[in-house]
Amino acid sequence: MLRHGPGTTHRVAHRGYAAAAPENTLPAFEAAVRAGATIVEFDVRVTADGVPVVIHDRTVDRTTTGRGRIWDLRWDEIAELDAGVRFSPAFAGVRVPSLAAVLDLLRDAPAELLVEIKSPATLDEVKAVIAQLTEYDVLDRSVIQSFDPDVVRKAREVAPELRRGLLLFRFDAETVSQARELGVVLCNPPVDDVLTGPGMVAELRDAGVGVMPWTANDRSQWGALLEAGAAGLITDYVGELTGWTDLRR
Repeated sequence: MLRHGPGTTHRVAHRGYAAAAPENTLPAFEAAVRAGATIVEFDVRVTADGVPVVIHDRTVDRTTTGRGRIWDLRWDEIAELDAGVRFSPAFAGVRVPSLAAVLDLLRDAPAELLVEIKSPATLDEVKAVIAQLTEYDVLDRSVIQSFDPDVVRKAREVAPELRRGLLLFRFDAETVSQARELGVVLCNPPVDDVLTGPGMVAELRDAGVGVMPWTANDRSQWGALLEAGAAGLITDYVGELTGWTDLRR
């Protein structure tokens, strides 16, 4: 499923070390690696001129000094925006990174990559993302995931060998069959669904599918999530999770 062996608790840095640096930026990813993340998670969208960029929202409004939807803006317009100052004045001048810049930073890192392709995403856009994973020689260290099953199918069409994951807003009666149909290695639901649905977690595990809940920021829940069968925790506090897991050894 994932490179690290059985018994590993995956420490997944949600949008990088998002508690320590602006989410989905190069400082957040560098901090995540330094803090012991075994997996670095980030979001990808594609600009009006076809450049994959790493940002969560449909617009630049929340995290940058600009305004507008990603697919309406060119890369040169997005590249000029400040993506750090709203987090802290200490990060003023930090930019929205291109996917290429993120992969260049992380290509020699020990962590695996959990790449969420945000919807809507066309087949050409999925191809563009996977082409860059191939170019930077990280395809075998990556898992492509999405909330949109159609995006997962497109990823399978483009690169059948690429590991895939399905994000969920909740477990339901179709979860296991859908995971099998899509051929995913990960099925990642909200924290509450793992806490209240250990039976579903076990069914998925028996089907060869790992479960990593998002977003596990309440440290008082970490033990219960692992006891419920989580293969790893997706959190903004990856440094704290590293310390916590080290103490449990």
